[in-house]
Amino acid sequence: MHPQGDGRIRVMLVDDHRIVLWGMERLIDGERPMMEVVATATTCESAIELAQTSTPDVVVLDVDLLREDKGETIPALANSRVLILSGARDGKLQDQAVLRGACGVVRKEAPPSTLLNAIRKVHEGQLWLDRATTGRLFVELSKQKAEPVKDPEKRKLASLTTREADVVRTLVTKPGADNRKLAHCLNMGEHTLRNHLSRIYDKLGVPNRLELYVFAQRHGLNGNGRPHA
Repeated sequence: MHPQGDGRIRVMLVDDHRIVLWGMERLIDGERPMMEVVATATTCESAIELAQTSTPDVVVLDVDLLREDKGETIPALANSRVLILSGARDGKLQDQAVLRGACGVVRKEAPPSTLLNAIRKVHEGQLWLDRATTGRLFVELSKQKAEPVKDPEKRKLASLTTREADVVRTLVTKPGADNRKLAHCLNMGEHTLRNHLSRIYDKLGVPNRLELYVFAQRHGLNGNGRPHA
């Protein structure tokens, strides 16, 4: 992340339809000074290049551009939070995007206010996913992580501090809570919570809350007991 001293949310838009870019840019810039568009791109390649200089907090990316990217784009945008724009027929592609690290999905037919709310929420560190998508991803992640736990997983768990483990347990027991509620439950500020979550993601090798939830459930790191390996 590249937090701005003035509190603005810096947004990059990536879509190969210039009219769509034009509309989204005016929608977002209409929210100044809370958020603004700092870059636009029509290809994944140019988006990755522009992200290096424009340092967006949130990237809004049309899922259609991911059809030929071989899974490279979202990891390359890891310094930003990626929000996917998806059509009704793009379920599999959007799920793959989230599994690779995207923080949320906005339907193209959704009202403009939904996109603005999603940008705010993912910028705060939350996931923006509907129940159906979340359910499919839980099943897929559980399948992927069903093999026996190996030594590297033990080392990841052992690297968590007591406070970080508390954060994970609280998140697992309150999966729908936003950062403000989680911070209140943990008696800490939201900024401190975000710092803890960033370190936890790095230590456990997970990109977002969804995978953190599945990792924690898989290894017994929840409100009812100690982690197991």
